[in-house]
Amino acid sequence: MLRFLALMLATIAVSGAISGCSGKDQPEAPGSPAASASAAPDGTQTAQSAPKGMVRQADGTLKVSEENDVYSFEYSYPGAAGSIPELSAVLDRRMSAVREAHIAMAIDGRADADANKYPFNPYAYTTKWEVVADLPGWLSLSAEHWEFTGGAHGNSSFDTLLWDKQAKEVRMPVSLFSSAKELEAAVQPELCDLLDKQRAEKRGEKVVRDQGNWMNACIGLQSATGILGSSNRRPFDRIGFLIPPYEAGPYVEGSYEVTLTVSRAILATVKPEFRGSFSAVR
Repeated sequence: MLRFLALMLATIAVSGAISGCSGKDQPEAPGSPAASASAAPDGTQTAQSAPKGMVRQADGTLKVSEENDVYSFEYSYPGAAGSIPELSAVLDRRMSAVREAHIAMAIDGRADADANKYPFNPYAYTTKWEVVADLPGWLSLSAEHWEFTGGAHGNSSFDTLLWDKQAKEVRMPVSLFSSAKELEAAVQPELCDLLDKQRAEKRGEKVVRDQGNWMNACIGLQSATGILGSSNRRPFDRIGFLIPPYEAGPYVEGSYEVTLTVSRAILATVKPEFRGSFSAVR
C-alpha cells in the first residue's frame, strides 16, 4: 500500500490493507493523549507535548489542528467513535504515535535544511476518520491520511477498522473472512473490471489489461484498503476498496475507490461466526 507512511508503520504498525492485517487492537484506558509542558528552543511543541489545538466536543467528536513554522498536524474522528471510551482510547493512542513521529521528522528535516543551507518547507500531516456504517453490532470506520515531508508533493493513503460492539474490541475487516487469499479470489475479477473502467474514464482511453505494466495490471488486495459498508444499516452488504496513488496508476490520477455488493461468492469466504453480520444481494 503506497510505500505508505513509513513513520506510521515504524511507530504503531498501522493495519490498513485488507490483505495483511488480522489482529485485534487492544484498547487502553480512556482519556486524552499524555501531555507535558515541554517546548523546543524555537517555541514549537516537542513530540511529547499535547496538541494545543485539540478540541473534544460533547458528542465525542475530536478535532486536532496545530500549525507552526516547522509542521502542521491535523487529526479528527467522529462522535460515533469518540462516544465509545475504549475506541476513542485506541484512536487517541494512534494519534499520539503518528504525531510524535511526525514532529520528530519535521524537526530533523528543518535541522538538515539549516545545516545544508537549502529551503525548508514545513512538514504536514492529516488524518480524518469517518463513519462507513453504523450497524447494531458494528461500527465501520475508514480514514484518509495525507503527509508531506518536503518532497515534490504529499502522499495519501487509507486505513480502516471495525468496532465490534458486542465484544468491545477493534477488529480489522480481513479478520471476519476465512483468509485474505480466498477473499481476493472472490472479489478480484469484478474489482479489476470496475477499476479498469475508472482508469479509462480518467485517461480518456480504453485500458488494455497488462500484468507486465503496473498501471494497467489487475491489482491484488495488498494494494487496497478494504472497508465494509451497508446500504440499509443492518448487515454488511457492501465491500469497498480504497486505492491510493501509485497503486493503480500515476500520482496525477489520484486515488481510486471501487465498491462491490456482497455476492454469494464473497459471503462464502466469511467466517461462520460472522456470517450473520453479512447479507448477499446477488
